[in-house]
Amino acid sequence: MHKARSIITWAFVSLCVIALITLPVNLQTQLIASIVVVAVMAIIKGLKAEGTWRLIALAFGTSIVLRYVYWRTTSTLPPINQPENFIPGLLLYLAEMYSVAMLALSLFIVATPLPPRPSRASKEERFPHVDVFVPSYNEDSHLLANTLAAAKAMDYPAERLHVWLLDDGGTLQKRNSNKLLEAQAAAARHNELKKLCEDLGVRYLTRDRNEHAKAGNLNNGMKHSSGELIAVFDADHAPARDFLLETVGYFDDDPKLFLVQTPHFFINPDPLERNLRTFERMPSENEMFYGIIQRGLDKWNAAFFCGSAAVLSRRALESQGGFSGISITEDCETALALHGSGWNSIYVDKPLIAGLQPATFASFIGQRSRWAQGMMQILRFRFPLLKRGLTLPQRLCYMSSTLFWLFPFPRTIFLFAPLFYLFFDLEIFTASGGEFLAYTLAYMLVNLMMQNYLYGSFRWPWISELYEYVQTVHLLPAVVSVMLNPRKPTFKVTAKDESIAVSRLSEISRPFFVIFAVQLIALVVTIFRIYAEPYKADVTLVVGGWNIINLIMAGCALGVVSERGERAASRRVRVNRRCEFGVNGKWHTASIEDVSVHGARLHVFNKQLDPMVIGAEGEIRFQPHSGASIETLPLIVRNIQPSGEILAVGCQYSPKNALDHRLIADLMFANSDQWTQFQQARRHNPGLIRGTIWFLGLSLYQTSRGLVYLFRSMRPERERQSQVAKAGYR
Repeated sequence: MHKARSIITWAFVSLCVIALITLPVNLQTQLIASIVVVAVMAIIKGLKAEGTWRLIALAFGTSIVLRYVYWRTTSTLPPINQPENFIPGLLLYLAEMYSVAMLALSLFIVATPLPPRPSRASKEERFPHVDVFVPSYNEDSHLLANTLAAAKAMDYPAERLHVWLLDDGGTLQKRNSNKLLEAQAAAARHNELKKLCEDLGVRYLTRDRNEHAKAGNLNNGMKHSSGELIAVFDADHAPARDFLLETVGYFDDDPKLFLVQTPHFFINPDPLERNLRTFERMPSENEMFYGIIQRGLDKWNAAFFCGSAAVLSRRALESQGGFSGISITEDCETALALHGSGWNSIYVDKPLIAGLQPATFASFIGQRSRWAQGMMQILRFRFPLLKRGLTLPQRLCYMSSTLFWLFPFPRTIFLFAPLFYLFFDLEIFTASGGEFLAYTLAYMLVNLMMQNYLYGSFRWPWISELYEYVQTVHLLPAVVSVMLNPRKPTFKVTAKDESIAVSRLSEISRPFFVIFAVQLIALVVTIFRIYAEPYKADVTLVVGGWNIINLIMAGCALGVVSERGERAASRRVRVNRRCEFGVNGKWHTASIEDVSVHGARLHVFNKQLDPMVIGAEGEIRFQPHSGASIETLPLIVRNIQPSGEILAVGCQYSPKNALDHRLIADLMFANSDQWTQFQQARRHNPGLIRGTIWFLGLSLYQTSRGLVYLFRSMRPERERQSQVAKAGYR
């Protein structure tokens, strides 16, 4: 009876919604309704009302979106007997419908995400054996030493913690390669990492052949280990001390749990953040996914494995034959298979690892291309909507995650659609200026407001659009390629710990300047057509306004591909730890102000400190987070700056043994609270109006900076080097 009543209620509501969407109204009424909805949404947002009020605001926004879809479908498509108008018009319509579908999926997933789970660090009673896998391919030994040392130092019973370096760069296949230099490099790496693992007390494992990329490497690790749980960390993902305490306990709560995933937190900016200088004050791109979307997926038992910073059940993995390897995104594919077999997942929204992002724009695009191609392979080979064993919400969640990577297609269409009218006078959108105002403008504004509701302080206005635009230019051919040949893509390791010594244009920046120039010409054409064809001025103004939005986005992208040089080789993290600084056989009271993976900055409190020379050897002694006795770490003095009664001393680590690497990891990675504090400091919502004004200012500045870099790159090499030397790092 209750079920029948629910069906009747849903049917009635659906009929009411359909009636509202299809209700014939004149243009003035539609415009008034749009203004009222925007005003109501703005009032609810301004009052910071949550819970039911948040859903009411989203429902109002949805009504405008659905009205737009109905109007767009029934009234705006060009006649089919005009193929020159109809074909591009249909492509634009499909691109818009894709955007609406993705908005609908986003509403389903993140309208009411789960709140962050409370800490479990003090509730652990049982300590299962845990194998920690650190897969590696070509990463530097110092980078690996820090990650392995941090993993070994996790707060967990030592006899139940087994850390493995899974080295795919020193396989027998590589050491016996016909290419002599490659074979020698692999053999040297094999010996170096084997010695490193012995010093750190971790286990070194390689294999005969490089088969099935990262998934094959992880499965080889499973064959040689036996721990009940498996923790996976990328080579550049160093865990905090409390990682296992915050995660392993969940497996006791649910015998069908296969995954506890935690966020990927990065201590360095991605190329967009670095070149636009937003890293310190704006949430990173990945925070939208890890701060909101994963919590939304978790609500529907669809949080998926992200390749690192996770703990998995060996029993669950063995039930499916280990890690899946058909696609090059083995993480999501593995989670899809296990969810389809009835296993559960959990997402813990607390940064417990610190990793590195690609520093150059080219590496960033390479990483995103791999993600996009892998998700397309999953869509092709595993098609989540029809995957047996998944619940309906899980199907929708996985479809959202895979379909998202089709964004290069609609982004390309949105980029070039105004040009069809401005350059070729094609009428691909049949509407008057008034209809654009009442329907399209209202839809765009409501769409932005709904995104602001959904993601708030995790994503500032227009930033998602910028990220998608800068990726679209190079991801489009990558996605097309995998669609035509889904088995062609191969796993490529993302470059780690890069740095850019000199400011320069990215090697893949040329298409962005070409697109910007075309849109600039389109702006001139817009002005000309307004004066030459005043009877079409309303439509020309609308299309020209659309092109200006694209121009603003394209101009900002010029700054993204203009790579800023960096003096520091690695990102520094602020800390505040007491220590003693030793030099020339004397010890002085000091504090550690900031640290990086390569060095630290000290404040020494002693005006009578003996004179030091750059390159002098020194030491610091401090108490590790583990509570162990005070330890000493050797340093080399790199710079000295007197400041009143304090002497600021910049130092480079000079590790001599495995213990030194553990101390470096303790300084840099042990305390997870510092990552949470850093994230919270960046999370504030500027609002739609202030955020838009800020983005306009950002775009104007980055456009000019990009053009300066372009003109500088055109100068003769000798003159360019002279200018760089004078300008320094901007």
